Amino acid sequence: MNDALLSSVRMDWQTPPQLFAGLHAEFGFSIDAAASVSNALLPRYWTEADDALAQDWTGERVWCNPPYGRAGGKFIRKAAEHRAEVAVLLIPARPDTAAWHDCILDKPNVEVRFLRGRVQFVGAAHPAPFPSAVVVFR
Repeated sequence: MNDALLSSVRMDWQTPPQLFAGLHAEFGFSIDAAASVSNALLPRYWTEADDALAQDWTGERVWCNPPYGRAGGKFIRKAAEHRAEVAVLLIPARPDTAAWHDCILDKPNVEVRFLRGRVQFVGAAHPAPFPSAVVVFR
């Protein structure tokens, strides 16, 4: 397989506004857990320096489009172990990975929404080279 298809210089692709808007209308997010000053979708957000993985998610309504790459599994595990009211992640649909098996598949209070087509992240020249899913942890 061509490794270039699975790698990126950037790990902070912004969620398409129309995708976020529908989810925000449904869940009423209180915090964007993996943002930067330039791509935050909510007034309250945690940046890389704030380290969302070290934050207390208790009682939050978390939106998270985690950094793509190896850190993604850590965000999945955090969401699965959270005490947030709800945590919603936009992640690559890779149900063959340990994080999916350990934290998502066949777990109570977890909903998987596979997205049709490939996500076109803000600022990306082309759609993502992988399928995506929205995973809801309640």
